Amino acid sequence: MAKGDIIQLTERGLYCPAGEFYIDPWPSKSAPAERSVITHGHADHARPYSNEYFATPETAAVMHARMSPELAITPLHYGKIRHFGAAKVSLHPAGHVIGSAQIRVEVNGEVWVASGDYKRDPDPTCAPFEVVPCDVFITEATFGLPAYRWRPTPEVAEDIYRWWQSNANQGKASVLFCYAFGKAQRILAELARLTGDTVLLHGAMAPLVELYRELGVAMLPTLRVSDVSKNSETDFDVSRCLALAPPSAAGTPWMRRFKAHSTGFASGWMRVRGNRRRRGYDRGFVISDHADWPSLLQTVQQTGARRVLATHGKTDVLVRYLNETGIAAEPLRTQYSGEDDA
Repeated sequence: MAKGDIIQLTERGLYCPAGEFYIDPWPSKSAPAERSVITHGHADHARPYSNEYFATPETAAVMHARMSPELAITPLHYGKIRHFGAAKVSLHPAGHVIGSAQIRVEVNGEVWVASGDYKRDPDPTCAPFEVVPCDVFITEATFGLPAYRWRPTPEVAEDIYRWWQSNANQGKASVLFCYAFGKAQRILAELARLTGDTVLLHGAMAPLVELYRELGVAMLPTLRVSDVSKNSETDFDVSRCLALAPPSAAGTPWMRRFKAHSTGFASGWMRVRGNRRRRGYDRGFVISDHADWPSLLQTVQQTGARRVLATHGKTDVLVRYLNETGIAAEPLRTQYSGEDDA
């Protein structure tokens, strides 16, 4: 990034001097950020130690739930322009998780878009991605390799449902590991087209599932596993259930309540078969909340950007490909991971 760029990389993250605000910064207690505009609520993008936050109402709700109800967050609705000094700022749907946004920044007629994390596939739990024309596009590259291409998620949901039913017919529980924010809710919403059966949740999943319900997202009914096991009067058959759990629950005592069971993992990383074998899951289901390779290229093309900055993920491959096709591209080294929500 150059000295005169509208958005600049600093020790605390991406900073817009004309508007005196950060985008998804990584401040610290000793070096806080005064004002931050947040793309979405995942922990690598929404961090503590900003004095004032701006985000969509849904992201604000997630941040209050995950971080602190005391956070000072001003809600910004999609498409509404707010002036920060000499910068005009607006938020636009990113299609990643509920409330996720791209941040459009315009200064003296030049437009930059910081996309945060995004996907182009339909998702019943969040607003669909909006193409925002710009001069400079900051894109993620979590799955920036040609091997990463997604099937339609409803088809994958049918695979999950058939796996669940096959296990149930054998008297086995189906334990599906997935990330607690975004992926679990998307699976519950996709499966709601196929069944009305209740799904069990690991306790770590429950708070954000309930928050999604409060925000109007329709999903399958759920019960906490702990509530079922404590209630001897329940007629819920754990031996034939589908249970969702975070990857950290694998191999822990929590798993002992499922006697005969099969395990699966839902993630974009499951596109590479060796990942499932290395992690020891019986099944892998390819569902990602990030753009695949064709979607990354499509998005760059549709923005009309003359310059692209690629961050977190396979940036070198994407940058090289874009440069070879005539689009000026360069890597942008940030502290975003994209690993825990893939």
